[in-house]
Order: sequence, then C-alpha cells, then structure tokens
Amino acid sequence: MKSNDTERRSKTKKIVTGFRVLEKECIWMKAGVVNFRQCDNDFDCNSCPFDKGMRKAMAIDNGTKSVEAAPRWVEYLQKSYRGHSRPCRHALTGRIDAPKVCTLNYECYHCAFDQMLDEMDMSIDSRIPGYTLASGYRMADGYYYHQGHSWARFEHGGRARIGFDDFLVKAFGAAQSLALPPLGETLEQNRVGWTFGRKDHKAAVLSPVTGTVLAVNHKAREHPEITHEDPYHEGWLFIVEPQMPKKNLKGLYFGKESFDWMEQEGKRLMHLLGPEYENLAATGGEPIGDVFGTFPEIGWDRLAHELLRTGRNE
Repeated sequence: MKSNDTERRSKTKKIVTGFRVLEKECIWMKAGVVNFRQCDNDFDCNSCPFDKGMRKAMAIDNGTKSVEAAPRWVEYLQKSYRGHSRPCRHALTGRIDAPKVCTLNYECYHCAFDQMLDEMDMSIDSRIPGYTLASGYRMADGYYYHQGHSWARFEHGGRARIGFDDFLVKAFGAAQSLALPPLGETLEQNRVGWTFGRKDHKAAVLSPVTGTVLAVNHKAREHPEITHEDPYHEGWLFIVEPQMPKKNLKGLYFGKESFDWMEQEGKRLMHLLGPEYENLAATGGEPIGDVFGTFPEIGWDRLAHELLRTGRNE
C-alpha cells in the first residue's frame, strides 16, 4: 500500500508540473496554431493585442464567424483524469487548497465556481505580502511602484490592485477622506486618478496604470486611516482591468529598481526638511511616521508638488 501511495503521489506531481508548464503557453500555441509563444498578458485574452490580431487573421471570409481555438490543456486534463475523479484545475495549480472535483469536463468558461473565484479575487485580498525596507520605508515584495507613490499588484486574470505606498502615508500622515474613482471609470497612467484629504487639505494622486475600475475597497473609503496603518494589504484602494498591461509596466518600478528609487525618494524628503534631517538619513535613522503632522511648516502644497508630481493642490 505504501508503495502504491508513493507511486500515485509521484504521478500526480508529474501531471501537476506538466500542467503548470502548459499554463505558461499562449492559448494559440496550446491549440497548435502557432509554433511558439508564451503568454505575456496573464491569460487575459480579452485585452491581448496578439489574441485580437490572431482572431482577426483567423476570421472566416464572410466576417460573421471566427475560428475558435480550443486550449490544448483541456484535452490534456481530460485524458489524464477520466471518470468521476477529475480534480479542479484551480486545485492543480495551487489557486485553491481544498480538493475539488470538476463536474464540467474542464469547460471552465461556463463554470459557476470559476466565476465565483474571480469575484472573490476582486473583493478579498488574503495574501499578506513580505516586505523589504528601503531607507526605512516598507516595500511590498512583488509589487510595482509608480513615481507618484502608488502601487500596483497584478493578479489573476490580468487585473491590478492599486494602493498608496508606505512612503506616501508617512509623508502626509493618516488620511481623513478618500475620493476614489467610481466603478466603470477609465483611468489613465500618469493622470490624476483619485484624491485624499486631511482636515482642509487635499492632494491628488496619479494613476499607476491605464484601465477600467472594477471594484473599490469600501472599508478603506469609509475608514481612510487603515491606508496609513496597512497600505499594502487591508488598505488597498481599488481594482482595475488594465489596458495593454505590458505598456503599463514600462512606467513602473519593480524589484531592485524600485528599491533604489525609494532610497532616492527618502533622501529627497529629507532634503525638503533641511540639512539636519539629511544627516539623520545618512546615519540610517528611522523615517518620520507623519511628516506633515510633525512639521506643518513644510507646507502641504509643497509636499504634494514635490512628492506626488501632480502640481499645486487645493
């Protein structure tokens, strides 16, 4: 019995590994239409320029019908798991931990559970990120950063979750109001996307990506202070469906580049405060948790202009 269990686990591991390799391939490669192409759009085919081009190229002459390319991974799993013991593909790829049987022969496009997972992804953020410090400011691992001090985390289906970075919330202190974009609003990268306020001061923030707003964090909108306490997790702001994700990435910092940029931003802030604080930064001192609240004489408008890159704010 022990030998059979070992053999079964080994076989399952090979199948899971093979499936994960397949998932990296573009759907047109899986279908055998093109020889080689890896997906660079997180399998968000609806917004993929390559997919749109292929569908146009494969269209039937009368223009009323397009050739549909069936993904090869469906055939792969159908052959690998026969009978009534087919594991859900989300269990195989690690998206869910609990075992689940697929009852629709891996035709996920009309699966209510598959749709439910997408809806849950949009409303629940259960993954607490790891952090790296740059000049004392927390940088969430795997996040992209915009020069206006917002972040974007790309998730399942190509969507992007957006929020404030740790530098912004420490520079301006806890927000008392948030004016977030409504559902369906189209944001443009490097254009004002939303505003926050503290007493009679307001500041605008540049959108890190171009896309359509799909969900808003109502908890953060009603209790803006959580964006100061936990900007990378509970304090996320909204979710967008980006347009042309690869183009968006070119305007963002990631990995070591984001770490180096944040260190420069820390020095920039200390320079605004004066020579005494520049020296403090040089000795590795902890960043101030509420710069504007501690030094209101620096001026809200000046902070917004210098740090958020949005010009003068009301």
